[in-house]
Amino acid sequence: MTLRPIDADNHYYEPLDAFTRHLPKEFKRRGVRAVQSGKRVELLIGDRVNRFVPNPTFDPIIVPGCLDAFFRGRTKPGDDRAGLMKVEPLRSEYRDRDARLAVAEEQGLGALLLFPTLGCGVEEALRHDVPATMASLSAFNRWLEEDWGFCHRGRLIGVPMLSLADPAAARAEVDALISRGARIVHVRPAPVPSASGGGRSLGDRLHDPVWARLAEAGIPVAFHLGDSGYNAFAGAWGAAATFEGFGAVDVLSRLVVSDRAIHDTVGSLVVDGAFHRNPKLRVASIENGSDWLHWLVKRLRKLANQTPSAFHEDPLDTVRRHVWVTPYLEDDLSALADLIGVERILFGSDWPHGEGVAHPLDFAKELSAFGAADQQRILRENCLELLGGSIG
Repeated sequence: MTLRPIDADNHYYEPLDAFTRHLPKEFKRRGVRAVQSGKRVELLIGDRVNRFVPNPTFDPIIVPGCLDAFFRGRTKPGDDRAGLMKVEPLRSEYRDRDARLAVAEEQGLGALLLFPTLGCGVEEALRHDVPATMASLSAFNRWLEEDWGFCHRGRLIGVPMLSLADPAAARAEVDALISRGARIVHVRPAPVPSASGGGRSLGDRLHDPVWARLAEAGIPVAFHLGDSGYNAFAGAWGAAATFEGFGAVDVLSRLVVSDRAIHDTVGSLVVDGAFHRNPKLRVASIENGSDWLHWLVKRLRKLANQTPSAFHEDPLDTVRRHVWVTPYLEDDLSALADLIGVERILFGSDWPHGEGVAHPLDFAKELSAFGAADQQRILRENCLELLGGSIG
């Protein structure tokens, strides 16, 4: 019997109080605030206007999949993103878990991992205020648990956010999340902000207590696309220095930033030995595509040949053991399977975002090169293995 797919990349649209409902009073002016600006609502994060999401009310909201052709690079002459974009009133299933469960049933999904939308830009906006970062994400996780749950009816898997900026607070948050039933956590694919204003590698030994606790509990880590702060590099070239989800397309910025954040994230864990010291740690790259992985493996293997004492094994073996990936639909999935094995490929639709697909199982149309058993692995079984248990 073929069991229903598990979508490893689904989203909700947060209400304005997602970061404030449970935020301690002392952080009210240092965290995320919604303010009225004429007829518009704007977000102040750390007392600065934040445009990671241009309309934080999400009403109206972009139609699922309407920008698919743009993000695949398949637009026709004369097409642009503004012309392809369509909006509609906010639907109940974007905010209500029971309505969402009913839609998932109609879509033929067994379960789905639910990631933030606005939330993917908050840590970067607060990177200079580590206490406010930790308090804001902890408050967000309380909201997520309350409105969506960490495992609602065994099918809606809310993914809480975790910052490592304060390692001790991060360990305490991990313990709290595990005790409350979290199945997976989301860590930003980016250098870890430090209290001094600098940054640390994700593979820094300071983070080992967090990685070890997650590995011990069988909780995987998801690195989802978001604001990783890499636009600062684009700014050095005169391109856009800040991430804006739906601002004007800055071509140079897209070229410079590309998929470097996830490339460097996984690379830092390999090079700095986090996987060697935490052999049961499992991570997943979500909504970052997969082309970066070919370049990363090639570079890591070259480094291993040049400086073998810095590596404990062939870096490709490390990646194959620890890393799962949701590819973009336009990626060469056969080449990805050859690189890391079909067992490490996940199905992710990015629904209901405009850059995803209109219907989650449109993803399955890209799997014609795989046999029935491998398709079932990609659409369901690999995600079960990542999560280490039964859902959906």
